Amino acid sequence: MKSVLFESRSEAETDRLGAVLATVLPDDINIVIGLNGTLGAGKTRLVQAVASAAGIDRKDVTSPTFVLCQQYYGKRMIFHLDAYRIRDDDEFLELGVDEIFAVPALVFVEWADRVKNCLPPTRVDVTVSLTSDDNRLFEIVDRQSASSKLLSSIECSLASEQREDRAK
Repeated sequence: MKSVLFESRSEAETDRLGAVLATVLPDDINIVIGLNGTLGAGKTRLVQAVASAAGIDRKDVTSPTFVLCQQYYGKRMIFHLDAYRIRDDDEFLELGVDEIFAVPALVFVEWADRVKNCLPPTRVDVTVSLTSDDNRLFEIVDRQSASSKLLSSIECSLASEQREDRAK
């Protein structure tokens, strides 16, 4: 399966990835984004970056570890779920995820591997790995379609922004 790798060496670079995702992810359908990575890897930071690019104050975006689900409104609707404290699939389903998965929105699920059986098979998975204190490696896998058009859009947008940064 094809993936896109993006190495972030700073919060500004994570913001750039978030802005690209906010731009290329369709806004007229429901897109589930499964986020995986260790504690402190940068899952919530990426959601903050996407939300900020969608016109939502990043300070309003916090980890939903204890409330399990946050909802944000900006240029697009964003749901932010956290499965870290979820005991099993039934408890996750009790959050009303079927309804959440039915509306046009971005749906971020932190610790998605814990509830993968409850997630739609057509989704985007993002794994965040710490490569050093400040560096993160984001691996983005599109499970939406076989064509990986989304991944190509992400790659092109990131490359375009890098060219613009170098030109400055």
